[in-house]
Order: sequence, then structure tokens, then C-alpha cells
Amino acid sequence: MSNSKQTRRAFLKTAAITVTAFTIVPRKVLGGSFLAPSDELTKAIIGVGSMGRGHISYPGSRLTAICDVDKKHLEEALKQSPAGVKTYHDYRELLQDPSIDIVHIATPPHWHGKMSVDAAKAGKDVWCEKPMTRTIGEGIKVKEAVERHGRIFRLNTWFRFTDGFYGMNTTVQPIKKLVDSGLLGGPLKITVSASTGFDWKFFWIGKTGLNPEPVPAALDYDMWLGPAPFKPYNTHRVHGTFRGYWDYDGGGLGDMGQHYLDPVQYLLGKDDTSPVEIFVDCEQQDSDAAGTWKRIELVYQDGSKIVLDGENRDKDAAFIEGPAGKVFRGFRTTIDNMEKKLAAFPEPEQQMTDFSQSVRTRKPFALNEQNGFRSSTLVNLAIIAVRLGRSLKFDPVKLQFIDDAGANALINQPMRAPWAI
Repeated sequence: MSNSKQTRRAFLKTAAITVTAFTIVPRKVLGGSFLAPSDELTKAIIGVGSMGRGHISYPGSRLTAICDVDKKHLEEALKQSPAGVKTYHDYRELLQDPSIDIVHIATPPHWHGKMSVDAAKAGKDVWCEKPMTRTIGEGIKVKEAVERHGRIFRLNTWFRFTDGFYGMNTTVQPIKKLVDSGLLGGPLKITVSASTGFDWKFFWIGKTGLNPEPVPAALDYDMWLGPAPFKPYNTHRVHGTFRGYWDYDGGGLGDMGQHYLDPVQYLLGKDDTSPVEIFVDCEQQDSDAAGTWKRIELVYQDGSKIVLDGENRDKDAAFIEGPAGKVFRGFRTTIDNMEKKLAAFPEPEQQMTDFSQSVRTRKPFALNEQNGFRSSTLVNLAIIAVRLGRSLKFDPVKLQFIDDAGANALINQPMRAPWAI
């Protein structure tokens, strides 16, 4: 049991002496595993830059607290927030508030792992922005912490269960049904490129030779860095453009990778495994600033392959290609009478897609710490191969690279003291 729930129970035990017999205490306050339908979920947001402010309101919960290390961000977020919202500078103080049910983590990715683990330990359910974690090792620890503390976890990329998928003119479900039917044959190759409807956002690249600049008075830069290595402040390192630096993200791969690849993982039925080989074609990368890449191939044990085409080399590529058929952009296929043939096959399994309902019932969300870890690992495998500029072999059970000490060193990257998971 978390300390916050012990504290709340102790309080209620004392307070019960003074209340009437007709007082009804919500089950969440009593530390129960389930919430009554009438109970209101409360949430807090850590990181209220543009992404965090975009989630001030979502159905089924009420915002009660916000946190940011930039005073300007807090001021802007307060303008959009309900009256009475508490503000915090240090997320650890926010986590001590026993009245908060859900913590939405909208910081740069180098904080995702640490904050998710701390929130789970504090008895909070977690809604985390993508990518789930900046390293594979941090993803393992998030997965373990969520399970150990019995929390509900949601990763904020939704294309496996809602919204039109990039370039496909449909949600993922009809494509999933087609793949599961076997009409395309196997193994399958999925190409993620401009031709198939995707944009790798190569404008998210870092700058080399950054000159130190004065830290703005409103920003606690040391806290912004947190577990990341110390490097002198420069405007381009923080806020929107942080994505271009390996210490905080992974360029276009980090920004869009999980949006693009999580549905692909779902389509291929690979939620419980990872690729065994990663092939990469890219220029030598700077040790600090993320650059562009030409091509990455992620190959599974059964021969299924995900191709990330950064150059848009294969301009006529199918989104999905199998021995018996192809699926092109706009959900055009080479299979005759596809709709009639698909009618004989079952629909994809239903998913829990309402996060508030997931929290209330304690049923896992559709994209959770388990399958989200695997799609985050797809992104991190690709990033590690690009950073090192070489192809790699990976053991998806041991979660280790094979005979490559340099790649394994990037699985568990040290955190700057005093931060640790």
C-alpha cells in the first residue's frame, strides 16, 4: 500500500468519529481498488509547455494541480485552468498530494522514466506522453514499477485504437482485420515513408557548437536538466527544440516514432516481442546533436520487417507488402473482392480506450506499460543504431544487444546525481 493511502486512511479513521452516520465517503478515499461511478477523478499535469497545456481538460477528470520549472509556463497554464488549481515547481511535492488520482507527464522524454516510476510509487495512475521513455532500461523500470504498485498506465499515442491513421484514409482496425485474416500472406514488410503517408520531421535536428547563454530568470535550468548530463544553457536546448539532442530525445525518431510504429507493432501482432536485427544507413552522428538518417530496417525473428525510409527512396512502396497482396496509401489493396472476403473473418479484439473508465475499473488501457514498452523499444532500437552508425543484433527476451558493448551501454544510461530510478 502506498504511503499516501496509509495517510488518508489514518485521517479518515480519526475523522470518522466526528461525522454522522449518514456521511458517504468515496471509495477512492478509503483506499479501495475500484471507484464508484459517482466519484470524480482528479488529475495533475507535470510540464505545462505547449503539449501539457493541450491537455488541461479531458473527459472524466478534473484538473487540480500543475507543475513546471518555467514560471512563464505556469502563468500561461493558469490562464487556461479552472479556479483553485495548485501550482508546483518540484514534481516531488505534487506527488505527495493524496487527493490526486492521475498524473499526466508532459515533460521532455528524459524525465518520463523517472517521473513515471515516482508517480507509480506514490500511488498515482499515469498518463505519459510519447516516447514512453528515452532509454530501453528506463522503460523496463517503468513497466516493473507500474506492475509492482498496481497502477494504471496510459501512453499518449492513440492511433492503434482511434483516429485516421497517417495516409491510410481509415483507422487501424480494418487494416488489422486484413492482416489477421492472412489474405496478404507472410512474412510482411511495412514501409514508413513519405510515399506511404508519413513525415519524419527532420527539422528536429540539433545544432553543433552551441555557445553558452544566460539562463532566463523564469527557468530553473538545473531542474529542467534533472537526470540529463549538465551542459551549458542555450535557447536551442530547451522547450520545443530540445528534440534535436540525444540527452533529451531523438530527433524526428523520438518525436514521431511511437506515433508511427506503435500501430505497426499492433498490426504485426508483435506486442510481446521486439526485432532481432536492426540495419541502418545514415551519416555519422554528432555526440550531442541528433541528425538525419537515410534508412532503418527492423527485422523480427519470423522475417517480418519494418522499413523506415528517411530518403523516400521507395516512392512506389506499398504500406504493407506480403507474398499474396499489398496495401497502399489510402487503404488501396491488390486483393480482389477484399471486402467480401474479409466479411468471413472476425473483427479485431475490443480494446479499453477510455482512460477514465480504465482507472475506475482497474482494467488495463489499450496502450499500456506492457505493449507501450515494446513500441517504445522499437524507437529506441532505431535511435541507438543511428547514434552508433552501425547495424545491430538484439535479443528480445534478454533485452540486450548481442556482442556489442557500445550498444548495451546505451540501454541503461547513467543519470546525473542525485537523480536515480
